[in-house]
Amino acid sequence: MDISEPESPRGAAWLRLGFRPFFLAAGSYAVIGMLIWFAAYSLNWTLPFAGISAMTWHAHEMIFGYSLAVIAGFLLAAVGNWTGLPTVRGTPLLLLFLAWLLARLLLLGDTAWLIYAAAFDLLFTAGLVLAITAPILRARQWGNLGIVAIVLLLLGSNLLFYLGAGGWLEQGVYLGLYSGLYLILGLVLVMSRRVVPFFIERGVGYPVELRNSQFIDVAGLLAFLVFWLADLYQPNGLVVAWSAIALVLLHGVRLQGWYTSGIWRKPLLWSLYLAHVAIILGFGLKALVYYVDLSPYFALHAYAVGGIGLITMGMMARVILGHTGRAVADPPKAVSWLFAALILATLVRVALPILHIERYALWISLSQWLWIIAFSGFVLVYAPMLVRTRVDGKDG
Repeated sequence: MDISEPESPRGAAWLRLGFRPFFLAAGSYAVIGMLIWFAAYSLNWTLPFAGISAMTWHAHEMIFGYSLAVIAGFLLAAVGNWTGLPTVRGTPLLLLFLAWLLARLLLLGDTAWLIYAAAFDLLFTAGLVLAITAPILRARQWGNLGIVAIVLLLLGSNLLFYLGAGGWLEQGVYLGLYSGLYLILGLVLVMSRRVVPFFIERGVGYPVELRNSQFIDVAGLLAFLVFWLADLYQPNGLVVAWSAIALVLLHGVRLQGWYTSGIWRKPLLWSLYLAHVAIILGFGLKALVYYVDLSPYFALHAYAVGGIGLITMGMMARVILGHTGRAVADPPKAVSWLFAALILATLVRVALPILHIERYALWISLSQWLWIIAFSGFVLVYAPMLVRTRVDGKDG
């Protein structure tokens, strides 16, 4: 009988699993990036942004900076769970993280820095592809290669952006940004089909069986592909409106099948549910752009702030608890207020400008600060968990 003490985990705690550095970076950058955007938009500060406009920088960094960092952290944790095989850790994880970080810093510099930012940004995404593909192939989980394909498409979208920003591809910036946004939105919808009903069924505290439909899965995917490609080819056109209406109906039915009243007692559940409500609202507003005089930016921020923003914060909050040995059923009390601040930021950014457009600049500034407050609270609550060892003493 071996009665020796088990070997303690080695290395810095924040480099033991990929979710640790990338969730910490995503939460911090959500604050820092929005402070920079507030300074540029609301205070009219002039910053170089590697030769691109402030608005273009903001859009790119919310997609390929913040959102892709969350995706990296989530997939590096999830692929390990799916396959039972380790993903990158230690020095390789540090190098992957530094590639992400250097790209963010270089995009704040002079125009000449754009090519170096592009190199590190694309290197980061390529490294992420390799990091998640290797264990999937070793475990022969061919069905999960679809997730790898989405990350590869994100790599291609970012390449399109940089080719456009550097003046080598006409419309490259538009194609890259909107493809990146819709790919992330599509990944959210695909992964939600996989995990949200599972979380709800096991999290409400009573027996419940939620409904899913293969027809809605297939029809929703086809409608989304039409929506994405149509908005690239003829932005805000008739096909975009019709496909957006189809998405409202399909995902509205899906969300009804996921409903049970117990979610309202669990912030880690109602946050995911309301994020999908915001995405559906975004599709509805996108359809209205064709028929009435409505800015497409309202739709964009509905499914970007309220949809992607809320669901990424909710998923990070859940994953951190589970992977640091804490009880997912008993999250910190503050999370409800953090989610509420982000929901309020969505309403201020989307609803108030529609009702009172004359105070548009005020609503943007207020929503910026609500976002900053929400993610500042997230970092304060969760950063200590990310940089310390698991509370149960296990490795990870």
